[in-house]
Amino acid sequence: MAERLSPGDTIGILGGGQLGRMLATAAARLGLKTHIFAPETDNPAFDVCAAKTVAAYDNEAALQAFAEAVDVVTYEFENIPAHTAELLAALRPVRPGPAALAASQDRLTEKDFLNDLGIATAPYRSVEDAGALARAVGELGRPSILKTRRLGYDGKGQVTIREGSDLGAIFRGLGGAPSILEGFVPFTKEVSVIAARGLDGAFAAYDVTENVHANHILSVSRAPAKIDADCAAAAMATARKIAEALDYIGILAVELFVTDEPDENGRLVQTIRVNEIAPRVHNSGHWTLDSAICSQFEQHIRAIAGWPLGTTRRHGAAVEMRNLIGDDANAYDAILREPGACLHLYGKAEARPGRKMGHVTRVLDHDG
Repeated sequence: MAERLSPGDTIGILGGGQLGRMLATAAARLGLKTHIFAPETDNPAFDVCAAKTVAAYDNEAALQAFAEAVDVVTYEFENIPAHTAELLAALRPVRPGPAALAASQDRLTEKDFLNDLGIATAPYRSVEDAGALARAVGELGRPSILKTRRLGYDGKGQVTIREGSDLGAIFRGLGGAPSILEGFVPFTKEVSVIAARGLDGAFAAYDVTENVHANHILSVSRAPAKIDADCAAAAMATARKIAEALDYIGILAVELFVTDEPDENGRLVQTIRVNEIAPRVHNSGHWTLDSAICSQFEQHIRAIAGWPLGTTRRHGAAVEMRNLIGDDANAYDAILREPGACLHLYGKAEARPGRKMGHVTRVLDHDG
């Protein structure tokens, strides 16, 4: 199996949501085919791929046939079973590799990995039972956030512990699953770095992006983030350190908190702590579709194909991306009439509260 793909080769994508859809579209633009593997029958990515397999992620016969039909495997979300990644990695290159999945699927493993690299995070404790939760709260204080170690996203699988919170009820409410308690970080901004590392070790990062969440779901992303140059450089250097430690190939998203902390002279300076990493293309990088010369989706395809990375240069002075959540997508007609607005709808049949239905990007001729 060639390390480097050629036009006409096929990329296998695990997962068929909007990220898979946009990856498949980017691949087609570069003359590459995509084969989507997903357990659901109504995936948005199925509308734009060359082939599809509808099967469970633990269906070994289906995975074997899928591997034989593709030249490289990637994924659009990180909750792929470890056994699935290992089985496929024995048959075809999997990019990013299983080590990246292992580091990001378990919040405790992720925090340990980052701290071992000397990268600052929120303070944290492992929570295996209600007694451990009580001890952890005693050490980290309130407010703090209890999160399940696995399968949490968009605010799912987590709860804030405040004064008066019933710790036993909270732990039971999360199903008694192995969890992690994170201390509160008094952040001033939430930012992310969308970066890529190629098969040859080349590294490229987009402008640091500032993110605003509503109801635990990303609402708005703006680039470049309004942070100082040293803070932005530190965020990018942190992303590179993580990518190199994982021998990473593809797009990596690193979410960070920005805090104001005193330096040795007592002056407040912006510092960063990593919140979490995502081994995939990321919602906060959607602005690159319309506002960068090479989007995060094309960049990911280039990287896993073993091709040269593209430029991350941004169009315009600044850019804003806003998610269309639930019924927000019904405003598509008004958005289409708005000069300069770039609309993306994901082809989902049903709008539900909290469901990402699309996004709109606006390129600005000023600094936002």
